[in-house]
Amino acid sequence: MITVSLISLGCAKNLVDSEIMVGHLHRAGMRVIPEADKADVVIVNTCSFIDSSKEESIGQILEVHERRGLRKSRRGQKLIVAGCMSQRFSKDLPGSMPEVDAFIGLDQITQVAPIIEELYASDRGARAAPASFVTPRSTFIPDYDTPRFRLTPAHYAYVKIAEGCNHPCTFCIIPQIRGRHRSRAVASVVAEVRQLVSEGVKEVNLISQDTTFFGMDTWDERPNPRTPVDSSRGAALTTLLRELNAIDGDFWVRILYTHPAHWSDELIAAIAECAKVARYVDMPLQHISDRMLSAMQRETGGAYIRDLVRRIRAGIPGIALRTTFIVGFPGETEADVDELCEFVRETKFERLGVFRYSREEGTRAAKMKGQVPAREKERRWHRLMALQKKIASAVSARSVGKTLKVLVDETGVARGEADAPDIDGRVYVPRELPVGSFASVTINGHHEYDLLALPTGESPAEFKAAKQAQ
Repeated sequence: MITVSLISLGCAKNLVDSEIMVGHLHRAGMRVIPEADKADVVIVNTCSFIDSSKEESIGQILEVHERRGLRKSRRGQKLIVAGCMSQRFSKDLPGSMPEVDAFIGLDQITQVAPIIEELYASDRGARAAPASFVTPRSTFIPDYDTPRFRLTPAHYAYVKIAEGCNHPCTFCIIPQIRGRHRSRAVASVVAEVRQLVSEGVKEVNLISQDTTFFGMDTWDERPNPRTPVDSSRGAALTTLLRELNAIDGDFWVRILYTHPAHWSDELIAAIAECAKVARYVDMPLQHISDRMLSAMQRETGGAYIRDLVRRIRAGIPGIALRTTFIVGFPGETEADVDELCEFVRETKFERLGVFRYSREEGTRAAKMKGQVPAREKERRWHRLMALQKKIASAVSARSVGKTLKVLVDETGVARGEADAPDIDGRVYVPRELPVGSFASVTINGHHEYDLLALPTGESPAEFKAAKQAQ
């Protein structure tokens, strides 16, 4: 029996691709193990979004190669590179990374088992050029019955509702890697979520490159435009949310990766009406300066964004807004940063992240004049994050004395509706609360981005001291 170890890098969308690969390996009778040193085949599912992710991917590939060279028993080990980096640099990598046995792209994740079998059948022996199975344009999208083995804890899951992206953002390489936007049918997503809930999943995280564009790409597929839209095709995110909300069970639906250009009053109303949809919105805004938004080709302006934030908060009481911004984009001035800081200060986002602009080969922004020096990007990043840290502390303080519903992720650690897995804060809770279950806790303190719901007799000060000693 062939043993395979898979190393998954990057975002949750990449993780779903890894889960699909593992599902197909299991179906083919191969055994997936966590220890790369003991496996016959190692797959590195790479990320290539920004420079740091490329460096991490390359470092992981080289580490696997070096470790197999140090162990005689593993010198016949096969190394496969999958994912975004393989897809993005499909013409360059085979000639520049002879350490690799094969490269597979985004559309080969369901073919990983036969590709492994082919590698063993051909048994290249003396090292030849790596095999490349990457196809030029990605068109694959999973369905509800696509074999998949979840790599998340049993109580939460990611559901990819669409793939690809149609937006023209000048800083982003994703459309060139993952192709045009393509949505799943509503019925397909509902079937998958219903199965997950029946298995005990308590939190369903909806993901895609642009979740709010879900269904819009299929609106014009009717042979006769006068015929009604099929309820399972061409439907907007609002339809999906209402159908998911109707599924029996106690669970959250969390919406990640929404684009501000596709929000509507109907979507705001749907979230407000659906009790199972978490009061949490992930909406990367990237900037607020009209100059920068225009240069980024974000399809929104500052006035629109300000009005949208106002409408979301007015329409969905208790909503937590998460956003991300980019600093150091070509041509960004101190005045642009001042405007961004003032917007953050006024809006007081519950959750906020900041990226330093990464000059990506193949993007229009990479060719723009006015590239900002790395040291200046760093200064602007620290300025914005220092501001957000104060805001986050004030936001956390507002929760003290309140009773929150939380989902326990691990012993003593939980998340509330305002906290997505891996990217947001935590709620520290009594250690006896069962992992994977919902619980109601009273917040009695906070520490930076985290909330405390500690047992009687254990003070926030004691918790902070214990945490700092770790």
